Amino acid sequence: MLIDTHCHLDRLDLAAHGGSLDAALEAARACGVQRFLCIGINVANAPTVKALAERYADVFCTVGVHPLDLQDSQAPTLQWLLDALAHPRVLAIGETGLDYHYRPQDAEQQQAAFRLHLEAAQLTGKPVVVHTREAREDTLRCLREAALPQAGVLHCFTEDWAMAEAALDIGFYISFSGIVTFRNAEALREVARRVPADRLLVETDAPYLAPVPHRGKANLPQYVREVAEYLATLRGVSYAQLCEQTGENARRLFGMP
Repeated sequence: MLIDTHCHLDRLDLAAHGGSLDAALEAARACGVQRFLCIGINVANAPTVKALAERYADVFCTVGVHPLDLQDSQAPTLQWLLDALAHPRVLAIGETGLDYHYRPQDAEQQQAAFRLHLEAAQLTGKPVVVHTREAREDTLRCLREAALPQAGVLHCFTEDWAMAEAALDIGFYISFSGIVTFRNAEALREVARRVPADRLLVETDAPYLAPVPHRGKANLPQYVREVAEYLATLRGVSYAQLCEQTGENARRLFGMP
């Protein structure tokens, strides 16, 4: 089963599909995509992603506040997270995490919000979807301190093997996007070769980071097939094997039917 474990359906550039999300999803289904996890990024878009998950049987969602949205969004509270997570189509918390590339000056605020999401994960038992950029030590420290009883995922992974190994050691999954296909991503490809098969996920992060040969264009959920095909070749397995394994991993991590 091919699953796009991280996409922003409410932000897609739908020009190629006549402005229709229905058409974009149908194009992805025609490419073999059978499930979509639509990611929440702030308080304002939580109702939108939940409505999309209610509308389409093969769409599920998450809720949370992205570290770069803390300045522009209503600040999350623990009660808001717990209430939002009670929705039956909400499978995970996030995306949350730390991003010091764009806003290193907000490190303290980001860490406080990250810990809030991790507390919600402790209370609900739902997995956490983690965004991390140039914040390796603090990300791992927060995750270790939380000592979550369940796994989570480092999405759109771009770090080195040392960080991947540290995350794997605390039970996390590693998800790869179209970045793994980029010409200058050889170090990332080496990580992708080494991640254990039972901890591997695939995603688009659409509408961002389209894989080669679509790089520079708007990303679409249908392109998760090309990410999966690339990873299968990279890891020396069949495309069918990679889809079966990553699909099983996604279902296990997110409790996805």
